[in-house]
Amino acid sequence: MTKTIMAIGGHIGDMELTCGGVLATHALKGDKIITVALTGGEKGNPPHLSVADYRKQKEAEAHEFARMLQGEAIVFPYADGELPVNDQVCFELCDVIRRHKPNVLITHWKNSIHKDHEATYKIVQDAQFYAALPGFSRELPPHFAGGPYYAENWEDPYDFVPAIYMEVSQDGFELWREAIAKHWFTVHSTSFAYREYYTHLMSVRGIEAHKKYAQAFDLPPMSKRQVKASF
Repeated sequence: MTKTIMAIGGHIGDMELTCGGVLATHALKGDKIITVALTGGEKGNPPHLSVADYRKQKEAEAHEFARMLQGEAIVFPYADGELPVNDQVCFELCDVIRRHKPNVLITHWKNSIHKDHEATYKIVQDAQFYAALPGFSRELPPHFAGGPYYAENWEDPYDFVPAIYMEVSQDGFELWREAIAKHWFTVHSTSFAYREYYTHLMSVRGIEAHKKYAQAFDLPPMSKRQVKASF
């Protein structure tokens, strides 16, 4: 049975980097991949582009990455660094969840150096809640999406502890390496070697998981509770 996986980031490129290998692996299995960026991430613009022009470029990059995974990219209209945490945004994301009916959500860990990442964590929590409950009357019927899984991000390190490892297949890794290069900043940034960092992180997590490549995720506290009759 195919699944729909929705990865929700604060900026275009966040989820493509942090869980992109897993997304590519699932895409090659026939699962539907949807990336959602709540802002464009446009204020990291290079010197040769204005903020507005970089926003346009990044939106095109988001759609190209998703196309290569046979998926879909959704970009919210909010400005980089100015993502509000309010019910308007939460219900907008609720409606996206109800429309696409993902089996599982992936998003940011709660503690970050970037305010948009922390805002996204909170927005996803509420949107998941609103989407699932019939008592919230919207245009579309309720839908419960599992998770969220919290992707490992170098900007979200505080108290992040890998709780689960997901294998990235060789073909998934190669598709990800090709697709992530469509995001200009991942290969041209002079401040951080994004593609190489996540390439090596996949290798390290793979070694820990006794696989060639893997990506790590944390889980909500309630998801870590297990009931067993015995050891």
